[in-house]
Amino acid sequence: MQEASLQKQLLDSKEEITRLKERLSMGTPTVHKDLSLISLVPKWSGSESAVSLEEFIENIESAAKIGKWHSADCMQIAALKLTDSAKTFYNTCLELHAEDATWEKFKKAFRERFRDVHTDQYHFMRLQTARQAKHEGPQEFADRCRALAQKIMCKDSDPVAQRIHRENAERMLLASFVAGLSGEVGKQVKFQNPQDLRQALTTALAVTEALRQEKFAETFYTKFEKSVRLSNRQDDREPAGRYSPKRAANPPRTRRYERGADRSGSSGSTRDVRARTEPR
Repeated sequence: MQEASLQKQLLDSKEEITRLKERLSMGTPTVHKDLSLISLVPKWSGSESAVSLEEFIENIESAAKIGKWHSADCMQIAALKLTDSAKTFYNTCLELHAEDATWEKFKKAFRERFRDVHTDQYHFMRLQTARQAKHEGPQEFADRCRALAQKIMCKDSDPVAQRIHRENAERMLLASFVAGLSGEVGKQVKFQNPQDLRQALTTALAVTEALRQEKFAETFYTKFEKSVRLSNRQDDREPAGRYSPKRAANPPRTRRYERGADRSGSSGSTRDVRARTEPR
């Protein structure tokens, strides 16, 4: 009897384990990584012309969130995207090649190595004095101002404080962009009084395109009028011996042919006059 009850309990336990496995498999579906998002992460060299380190890290973590990457994947992908001095630092940093290396250690090591040596006042002055270059379009100038605004925005763990820092940086970014635009584009954007950077950039691009089309139209009609006047002058000043389509269609008669025609014409006309004047 005891053996039979034990076998029965064993069978019940097996059935219960099978049901639990089925529930776990239904509740936790298989997660597939999307590694195609690696192409969206730009390369990073660590130079001053490159994007900031925080922006590079943010791009990786955003792609990891969408593609369901693990922290180890973030570290490997970041290492693949490094170039120049950043790649050299990673290859020579033994701490990042150890078995216990993590994504947090990677970020900490790179923040210590590539920390900004300039003060906040330096970046603030660069943003305030930013001016659009001669061959720089509104979009490029806006990107440059954004990069400067990122460097003056403070980092805070408190979400409310971080939101306030971001709003202040966006206001300074808008003011610097509008003040730095040059020429007619800057004047028109100031007249519109935009409330955010997107509105200011849209106005600047529209005015730039309108000025470009106006300049193209003026150049086209000026060249067209010059070509018409030059063609008329050439027709008026065309020399007698020069080839002309009209002369080619009606070639000049020879002197001998003209004399013969004059004689025949004069004799014929005299005969007609006598015939009409003589009485019948």
